[in-house]
This record gives sequence, C-alpha cells and structure tokens, in this order.
Amino acid sequence: MKAFLSPLSQEEEKRCLERYKQGDLKAKEELILHNMRLVAHVAKKYQSGEDELEDLISIGTIGLLKAVSTFDFNYGNRFATYAIRCIENELLMHFRRTKKMKMEVSLFEPIGTDKEGKQIHLMEVLLVDGMDVSKQMEQNRDIDLIRNCIDEVLTKREAMIIKKRYGLFGEKELTQREIAASMGISRSYVSRIEKRALEKLKDIL
Repeated sequence: MKAFLSPLSQEEEKRCLERYKQGDLKAKEELILHNMRLVAHVAKKYQSGEDELEDLISIGTIGLLKAVSTFDFNYGNRFATYAIRCIENELLMHFRRTKKMKMEVSLFEPIGTDKEGKQIHLMEVLLVDGMDVSKQMEQNRDIDLIRNCIDEVLTKREAMIIKKRYGLFGEKELTQREIAASMGISRSYVSRIEKRALEKLKDIL
C-alpha cells in the first residue's frame, strides 16, 4: 500500500471542517489527503486482483469527496466514521454495477503507523467518545434501512405520521392527538393509519 499522510487528530479534523464550511478549499484538500489512508484500507478489502487496487482507491476517493461535502457536525460522529460509510457506499455501488461480491472491512486490522512507528488500527481512527464504533455503524445501517423502507413502502400520509409519531429524521415527536390536530383528522384515524404503517414495516423488516 502506498505511503499516505497520518490521520488528523479530532481537533485538527474539526478545524479543517470548519474552515472548509467557510469556503477554504485548502482545508478540503487537507481533509482528503489525510484520509486517503482510510480510502486505501477500505479499497484493499474489496480488491480481487493485483491491478485493481488503484482503480478502487479512485472510486473510494469519490466517496471521500462526497463525505467532505455533506458531513454535518450535528450527525454526532467523527468525520472518519461518516467518511468510511460514504467510501463503502461508493464501492458497493460500483460492485452492484459490476456484480462483484462484497467483502467485510475489519475494524481491528492495522492501516499504517504513526510518527513514533506504532501501528494505527482502523478502530482507533473511528473511536467516538468511547462508543463501540462497530455497533454505531450497525445502528446507522439499521436507520438507513428504516428510512428507505418508510419512503418506499408507506404512502406519504403513513410516512408523515410515523415520522412525527416517533420523532424520526428531524421531526418532533408528537402524540396521536397532536398529529390529528395538525392534520385536521380524528385521533382514532391517526391510530388506524399508524397501526397499518407499522404492520407494513414489520413485514418488510
């Protein structure tokens, strides 16, 4: 694997992101260069031939670029946690197009060394306030699955009621009575719609 720059510290990462949000393109370049090690590590896990890695790194870099452009501090994650999902998504879209098999990315394998020569593990890059990142990533995938199911399986009215009822995806959590008042329908009707929507989601999930 090529030699890449070491990952930024959490504070350095935050400063770069803040500068980039203010229009500093040099900060964007720093974020990309210091996260190429992450791209290469993820890409290597999907490699099936000796000549393929460079192409996969290029594809993964597109995911990294998307992560830089769309990351929001309100997500509650470190940028690297969000970036690895974007990188993986870009590679998986590539494999779906080419019908290649998905391979797992280990969070515990070394991805290089720090300035003192100590090994850096992917898990160390992704640690967020002591939280188990593997569980967090699994939870994020579940949330994405639920979001997709709500949008694809439910009607617009059902989706609206479920999002408001359970405070999903930025909506404020409301009671059935509050939802009924806001939509100009009866509480019992809201209850029936909610029950029907939950049954649909249960069947899919």
